[in-house]
Amino acid sequence: MILALDAGTTSTRAILFNEEGRPVSSAQKEFPQYYPKAGYVEHHGNEIWQAELAAAREAIEKSGVSPSKIKAIGITNQRETTLVWDRATGLPIYPAIVWQCRRTTEMIEKMTKEDPSTIELIKEKTGLVFDPYFSATKLSWILDHVEGARERAESGELCFGTVDTWLIYNLTKGRCFVTDYSNASRTLLFNIHSLEWDTELCALFRIPKAMLPEVRPSSSFFGETDEEYFGRKIPICGVAGDQQAALFGQCCFQKGDVKNTYGTGCFMLMNTGEDCVPSHHGLLSTIAFGINDKVFYALEGSVYVAGAVIQWLRDELHLLDDSKDSEYFATKVKDTHGCYIVPAFTGLGAPYWDPEARGSITGLTRGVNKNHLIRAALESIAFQSRDLLNAMEQDTGQRLRSLRVDGGASGNNFLMQFQADIMQASVIRPVCIETTALGAAYLAGLYCGFYPSMESLEERHHVEMEFFPKMLREEREMKLSEWKKALKKSLSDYNKPE
Repeated sequence: MILALDAGTTSTRAILFNEEGRPVSSAQKEFPQYYPKAGYVEHHGNEIWQAELAAAREAIEKSGVSPSKIKAIGITNQRETTLVWDRATGLPIYPAIVWQCRRTTEMIEKMTKEDPSTIELIKEKTGLVFDPYFSATKLSWILDHVEGARERAESGELCFGTVDTWLIYNLTKGRCFVTDYSNASRTLLFNIHSLEWDTELCALFRIPKAMLPEVRPSSSFFGETDEEYFGRKIPICGVAGDQQAALFGQCCFQKGDVKNTYGTGCFMLMNTGEDCVPSHHGLLSTIAFGINDKVFYALEGSVYVAGAVIQWLRDELHLLDDSKDSEYFATKVKDTHGCYIVPAFTGLGAPYWDPEARGSITGLTRGVNKNHLIRAALESIAFQSRDLLNAMEQDTGQRLRSLRVDGGASGNNFLMQFQADIMQASVIRPVCIETTALGAAYLAGLYCGFYPSMESLEERHHVEMEFFPKMLREEREMKLSEWKKALKKSLSDYNKPE
């Protein structure tokens, strides 16, 4: 077996995969979300670690498999979330600042105003936009706001890591301080062309290199777990950020392959091969994965709020008891009755990059009921994803005919059909929609020889259902036009006083 640890944004999972790439057993543990101020989102590092360890142990126990049968561990994780801890004690000096957190918006505005060339410098070296989403400004904020932190970082007493690094550090009891190319490429500190921490970028954010982890290919040796945790040492042989892992798990190995993951956020990636394609339409150029002495790149677009809008309907508006019921309620009405939801709770990501945008509900009339709102929330996920695909097509100059999908909300048939309709492309859902964890397992399994080759992985990839567009052109264009009007009302420029 291969054990995949999937450290998501709201929960952690552990899944055991067999030689056929099929899940044998799994366990999931939620952990608390903290919102100390408007726009702030935090986790507690030790709660992530304890939840992941508990999930791993439970998955092994449920399977009845001896730990001696686990050949390797693969890790995939929520990206950009920033942790800083004491190198000696392993204790965090501040809560983890989550990728969704917008607290550094003003810092970025100030830096950009002082030197507008910063935006181009960052894009050229990292392929990213200058946005609070990424790790560097979060890290700089922690060093500025925790007493003595910057001095301690300079002297090598502190470690910075994304969630993968944090888990490996704990699994190895501090013996291994490492990350992979895909996670490093999301920090604003890593040069994706030279494959190293960039001295100029570190100076820009005043980040001491002494606190940065060693960077390795995504499929390689990252260390061994301490015997205490699973009764034996298990090698960690695969690491990738969640979206890159999903790209790999979907077997998007060829240039031009595209996948979309429907989780808390929504993330669309296109494999661009060994070419780093610059975006001129608001997308990111990023590292997909490093494997077999090669680095593969990707174009990426991110929707901040996807599945989270359904959680909002459930937890804040109490329109649902269970997120899975959203499909049932959405299909009880024939449309949204002219209602559109733009779930810009924490700003808008690609291709708009408007951190000050805020959510809106437009087109409300007396006839709009609960079912219409639920349907509009689901449709908003598809509309935002369609905007990403449109930008991708413009950057590459090619029309995309199919989209591979995964993640929890990809199991919603109504959403997937609407996605195919609004994109005018087929939507392909695999048998195993846990492709994020599967990608981590594949990366680990390839390195340790559990899976013989990338070609053998493609043979294991099975389609469960394919959705084809059915919507008439006039209806689709009308809906897209109304969506654009609704979207405009959420953008910060629209809401600024004259």
